[in-house]
Amino acid sequence: MTQHGLRSGQVAEAAGVSVETLRYYERPGILDDPVRTLGGHRLYPTKTVTVLKVIKAAQRLGFTLREVADLLQAGEHRHGRRPTAGLRHSLEAKLTEVEARLADLVVIRDTLREARDAGCDDVAACAASSCCPLPFAELATVPARPA
Repeated sequence: MTQHGLRSGQVAEAAGVSVETLRYYERPGILDDPVRTLGGHRLYPTKTVTVLKVIKAAQRLGFTLREVADLLQAGEHRHGRRPTAGLRHSLEAKLTEVEARLADLVVIRDTLREARDAGCDDVAACAASSCCPLPFAELATVPARPA
């Protein structure tokens, strides 16, 4: 019986990942376990390359590995059917998260610019000054949480 598929190195090269990455994604079940040849070599279906590219692209978009696994698992249950709101919901949630982070980054950027333009040179002096744009004085007055 002849088995068809790609060996680990072929899949890794085609997807632009390392062989260790394949093993890493197999352990928690993000990638299906490959079939094995009689000699014990792993053989992956060609779609594994696409799955790996999807995983890496989703990670670059800010999805955690767990979120990527959920997206892949949800997609497996809909083969041949029109996509449902599951992917759309995940995209909306991630977009909301990214927009919130962007808003935080704008505040950080603006505060850093204010500090630079104010000529802040010494952290201790700046922290003691009420007119320093950095929130050192504000943070220093926050009461400690009870343990």
